[in-house]
Amino acid sequence: MKLPFLIQALLLYFAAGTIPASATSTRVNLIRTPDHGIQPQAEIDRQGVVHLIYFKGDPGGGDIFYVQRAPGQAGFSPPLPVNHQPGSAMALGTIRGAQLAVGRNGRVHMVWDGLGKGAAPVSLGGKAAAPLLYARLNDAGTAFEPERNLITYAAGLDGGSSVAADQAGNVYVTWHAPQTGNTNGEAGRTVFVTLSRDEGKTFPRESPALSQPVGACACCGMRAFADRSGTAYILFRAATGGVDRDETLLVSRQPGARFEIANAHKWIASVCPMSSATLTAADGGALAAWETAEQVYYAKINPRTLQVSALTSPAGGTARKHPVAVANDKGETLLVWTEGTGWARGGAVAWQVYGAGGEPTSPAGHADGVPAWSLATAFAQPSGDFVIVY
Repeated sequence: MKLPFLIQALLLYFAAGTIPASATSTRVNLIRTPDHGIQPQAEIDRQGVVHLIYFKGDPGGGDIFYVQRAPGQAGFSPPLPVNHQPGSAMALGTIRGAQLAVGRNGRVHMVWDGLGKGAAPVSLGGKAAAPLLYARLNDAGTAFEPERNLITYAAGLDGGSSVAADQAGNVYVTWHAPQTGNTNGEAGRTVFVTLSRDEGKTFPRESPALSQPVGACACCGMRAFADRSGTAYILFRAATGGVDRDETLLVSRQPGARFEIANAHKWIASVCPMSSATLTAADGGALAAWETAEQVYYAKINPRTLQVSALTSPAGGTARKHPVAVANDKGETLLVWTEGTGWARGGAVAWQVYGAGGEPTSPAGHADGVPAWSLATAFAQPSGDFVIVY
């Protein structure tokens, strides 16, 4: 009689979306994206405020909304529209959606590829091109300023762009595009960066992040992040030779310094996986998560040496995509990913909690219900518990 009782108890935990991680009582709580949105992206600031964005509308041309949740609140604030050009954002492919960063004084910065049907094309070099749109929360925190195109010459958006912000007022916007005069396909793409030093009021002309050619997987996403010391990171998939699709980590040790290759996770593949990656805060440095060959991984980046730790990945499984890793103050890491998702196809969200040494501290979790074109995001609460939004 004891066995059925235990099974029922476990089923109740799973149904509630909450699993005890270990004797530490760390819990993983699942919530749905507000307003039936998709492609949630979340970040929690130093005051414990959760900032979250999501997509609504036609996947080929929809809109972005922003909400927040202050410490102690049960729900999110009423949504603020982000884009002033209706339908300028795109959800197709899952990795072309908006990204956010929280900078000085809690100001939110947003960037998205202007590939949506409602976006107004820009003229670059006498040719029409999709804009890279940037917007920031106004000084009062009541609305987003009108979006601006940040591309001056490096046109050719496809897979994704990203934004990072630090507490000194620096804002990085990154994307990958063909180099000027490129005739070498993906191998001739590169990562471009523009750095604002005044909280996004102005941005200079973009420049390549690297001097050496490593290419960029055209339809793969990327992620940028700035840690508390001012070090900036970019995680993207290279495309050297067309088949060397290494997930590559770039690091700039201080604002304006040249980026360097800090790590590359090797993968030989002739297809574009339409992959995504994340970078979040951990131990003063960064925590990176990415996928390679249908498996997901995470690693910590030492903020002093910039060395990448041994890789950690969940046991078993296939067709894993869109990972995000977040750390709490207990030294634990939550790794979240999707399973079964694909082009115009939804799937499930899965997760695993790891201890400080990279060991699993609980059974892996799994819940159906990830919509088509969507993914999951996560954050750690001040209590140490984790929250997954999907």
